[in-house]
Amino acid sequence: MKILAINGSPRANGNTAYALTYALSRFQELGVETKLIQLAELEIKPCGGCFHCIGHDCVHEDDMKQVEEAMRWCDGLVLGSPVYMGMVTGQMKTMMDRSVTLRVNGWQMSGKVGGGIACGGFRNGGQELTLQNMQTFFLQQDMVAVADGPHFSHSGAAVVGEAAKDPIGLQTIDNLVTKIVKTIGQ
Repeated sequence: MKILAINGSPRANGNTAYALTYALSRFQELGVETKLIQLAELEIKPCGGCFHCIGHDCVHEDDMKQVEEAMRWCDGLVLGSPVYMGMVTGQMKTMMDRSVTLRVNGWQMSGKVGGGIACGGFRNGGQELTLQNMQTFFLQQDMVAVADGPHFSHSGAAVVGEAAKDPIGLQTIDNLVTKIVKTIGQ
């Protein structure tokens, strides 16, 4: 089993990175192979909607190729984003848009499992809508979208404030990890 985590934060070592690293450590404890991509360290140009990618590579020559390779590699995908204006960051949305190449060239993410982690400043700080952005992305890629499940049952893992000091948020991450592993293993 292989899990890819993508950090959509513009801060490679911030709160969202902590939450994703925590999740990956839980996967590793279960014997799962993991990989982390930090979008803050990459140059990914925005999609222009030209659809040149149908049957071809994208017109942009940038770091999205390595993201696509990692997405093909994984069995499960965990997206992490801080809440920016109630949604995912621009970096995450740009990556999502550019991954259309995987959809229009054979539905390469179809059947893979996806889950999200959203980090916000307040308990009701936009995490649900941010997670729904991620859920929509998973569904558009024909992936199996999972949530953190009982007993919190968010649209994914929801972290408040400093992740290391949010036991409820960390529990939602634990729940999400368990749900992803169970779903892939079925």
